[in-house]
Amino acid sequence: MNLVHEGVLRDAFAEVSHFRSELYACLTARGDALFELCDALLCTDGPVRTLVDLALAPEHRRGHGALYGGLNQGRIDVARLRRALAGGPLPRAADGRLVLAVDVSPWLRPDANTSADRAFCHTFGRGEGKHQMVPGWPYSVVAALETGRTSWTAVLDAVRLDPGADVAAVTTVQLREVVERLVAAGQWKQGDPNVLVVLDAGYDAPRIAHLLGDLPVEILGRLRSDRVMRRPTPSLKEYALSCPQGGRPPKHGGEFVFGAPATWGTEQAVTVTGTRRYGKATAQAWDRLHPRLTRRAAWLDHDGPLPLIEGTVIRLVVQKLPSGGVNKPVWLWWSGTDATTGDVDRCWQSFLRRFDIEHTFRLFKQTLGWTKPRLRSSEAADRWTWLVIAAYAQLRLARPLAADLRRPWEKPAEPNRLTPARVRRGFRNLRTKTGTPTGAPKPSRPGPGRPPGSKNRHPATRHDVGRVLATGEAYTRPVHHKVGTNLAVQREPAAHATYDNRCTSHQAK
Repeated sequence: MNLVHEGVLRDAFAEVSHFRSELYACLTARGDALFELCDALLCTDGPVRTLVDLALAPEHRRGHGALYGGLNQGRIDVARLRRALAGGPLPRAADGRLVLAVDVSPWLRPDANTSADRAFCHTFGRGEGKHQMVPGWPYSVVAALETGRTSWTAVLDAVRLDPGADVAAVTTVQLREVVERLVAAGQWKQGDPNVLVVLDAGYDAPRIAHLLGDLPVEILGRLRSDRVMRRPTPSLKEYALSCPQGGRPPKHGGEFVFGAPATWGTEQAVTVTGTRRYGKATAQAWDRLHPRLTRRAAWLDHDGPLPLIEGTVIRLVVQKLPSGGVNKPVWLWWSGTDATTGDVDRCWQSFLRRFDIEHTFRLFKQTLGWTKPRLRSSEAADRWTWLVIAAYAQLRLARPLAADLRRPWEKPAEPNRLTPARVRRGFRNLRTKTGTPTGAPKPSRPGPGRPPGSKNRHPATRHDVGRVLATGEAYTRPVHHKVGTNLAVQREPAAHATYDNRCTSHQAK
């Protein structure tokens, strides 16, 4: 028996039906095949192993040829689908604030030599835990976070990163578009708390905060433990007292070295919170600290003087770890200043909720089979990615409607507290009530295909993994062509002269 209020069930059913209608309107070409593929993804029992197995689901009334044809030749109005995701009900913090998390998840394709637009994706090696760079398609995902212990998030956007892309610049543009859609959809209004964006250590949080300074957002990012920050610039009176001999006034204050406690000074706020698994969590905050920027890398082409991006540095230390590992402090940088004890607690607790997006990536890959298809085209990979996101959005909207079809070894769950995988078990029963906007499949015959015994005269093009040189130009490996018994090398004009010089010096020796 479902204990959720009847009005909540009615609203949830209306939200699911409205989103399904909006999703079908977003499928502008081969919409019936793509929509039924999304339904098959939702109603299949167990994790998705291969893409062609979805064609055997009763919800997919077309053949496997229509499945691949929809992914390879279909079209999705991504802009409209993004607006539909932003306009639905979104989770909020206790104070009504939207909390967004951004992270990159790779679709690894190390052996797909015929797939274009592959880049080197950062992964953790198995066994010794070493970092590895594996070819694949990296996707930057933005999701709204919930409060409390949960594995649910509300995915709002996904962008595939091109080879050599500036992650900070792409993330800034992506966040700007997401926030503008949230404002247009009425999710944020004048007078509401600013949207909090949580980043991990791989992002340049101060730079992103500077680029998004005109939006109602706050940036919270993790910093490495070897960073050095600077204190506020001293006034002329303070400088005259500290340096009576005179000289040029400094642009930055004293150093704040994360690894040197003697440079920390007195903190502006300290909080101690008791936790169930980590014991006491102590957070210290130092106000108005900024990084010292130099005209290198991203700030090389900056016009005018380099900005002073001030924020609050938070150091979080817990009493113990459940795994018994080494208890290392966590350093955070918040774009706000004059932090109170409530702001400090809200920041580090919101950062811990950032790891909920890892549960979403795990569900996408292990249950919904996001990275299982061996698609050649990157555009087809984008279509499949958006279908997975649309399927997950339907699961989130159907949470109050799902019955607990638990296995005998699973514990009973509270109402509206089912995991995404357990909501997916009963989605087939919900689909029979919402109906489907797709039309009946038309009878057809399979094509003749390639005649038996004939050779493939149009081999697929091989693509190198995208890399970018220090000059900003794309790197391409030299192509060798066999000409008789000799090898002719195709190379760039600059490399041609270098190659000839090497050959001349070798012959002289």
